[in-house]
Amino acid sequence: MQDRSDDSPTQPARSAQPEPQAAPPPGSTAPPTSETAPRPEPAPGPYPGPQTGSQPGPQTGTQTESQTGTPPGAQTANSFGPPPAYPPPAPPYAYGQPPGFPPPSGGRGTAGRAVLWAAVGAVVASALWAGGILLLDPFGDDPDLAGYRARANLCSAVDYTSLRGEYAEEDDAPTHNALKHKALDQSYCSISLKKSASSSYSDAYLSVQMELHKETDPSAEFTALWSEYDQRYEDYDVEKVSRHGDEAYLVTEDTTSGSGTSGSRAVILAVRDGWMTYQMSWSVYTTSYGTSTPPTVDEVARWVRSDTRSTLENLRSD
Repeated sequence: MQDRSDDSPTQPARSAQPEPQAAPPPGSTAPPTSETAPRPEPAPGPYPGPQTGSQPGPQTGTQTESQTGTPPGAQTANSFGPPPAYPPPAPPYAYGQPPGFPPPSGGRGTAGRAVLWAAVGAVVASALWAGGILLLDPFGDDPDLAGYRARANLCSAVDYTSLRGEYAEEDDAPTHNALKHKALDQSYCSISLKKSASSSYSDAYLSVQMELHKETDPSAEFTALWSEYDQRYEDYDVEKVSRHGDEAYLVTEDTTSGSGTSGSRAVILAVRDGWMTYQMSWSVYTTSYGTSTPPTVDEVARWVRSDTRSTLENLRSD
């Protein structure tokens, strides 16, 4: 036997197998053992992104949600780790606003206001246009008939006194016709001219025509037709004359040659007075005169101008 000192406690004999540890009481937390303790986690780095190395300061344990109030892995307001993952932004919609989304700010309301202002602008423009028309033409579309009246029988108003000096025989049955319409009144008269009662046929011809334009101003068309009358026939000459309405043209033609026993002669006086247009035309074939010579175009032009003045006065009177 070996002697042991009295102050040395008696050591119980240790068995070769480790003794089982007693279970912790309920509600307590068992300290981690070397086998169950989690490995120290590196502290979050100062920059977002994954950490490739560990930081000093070993972790002694992990805190659970019941201890900290924050689920494991959640970021706090003052953490410096990578930001929480958000859903990626939706790709742009290729054809404008995708269906199901409310219109952007100012969408439907702005469109409505734009339509409203466009309508207001159209109304204002129309009012200004109408006002300009009234200022330029205070009478609107009222025709300027210059006091002329349409005649069912124009021949009764035709005065050809000057021509009667050459053609003494009066035509007892002149031809006439008329047209009456809301847009145009037209009267026509045709008179056969004879030098004497012995003439079997007409020696010359006289025609008179008047138009009252009640819806459109004939000024531009009248000028184009009569000022360029010689473009249609090479044998015609055009002269603008005065003292006949607002605008007048004298058109003459003479195709006689030699002694004047062949060919033709013609005189036309066209007059526009306001929206009234008028023509008096004289024409002759020299063969109708037999052996005599018809009057010259200058002589007939004087007669036609004189007879036109008196005829227009008749057309203005009642």
